Amino acid sequence: MRIRVKDVLDMLADGAKPDEILADFPDLEAEDIQASIGYAAR
Repeated sequence: MRIRVKDVLDMLADGAKPDEILADFPDLEAEDIQASIGYAAR
């Protein structure tokens, strides 16, 4: 299963907490969320 960076960023922008995202998408790791934020910052 692939989750797009945009989808992770949209969930964060909508107020989802990283722990909630990780619970909903068990294939993700905390580092993936941090990488998404870093990508957006660039």
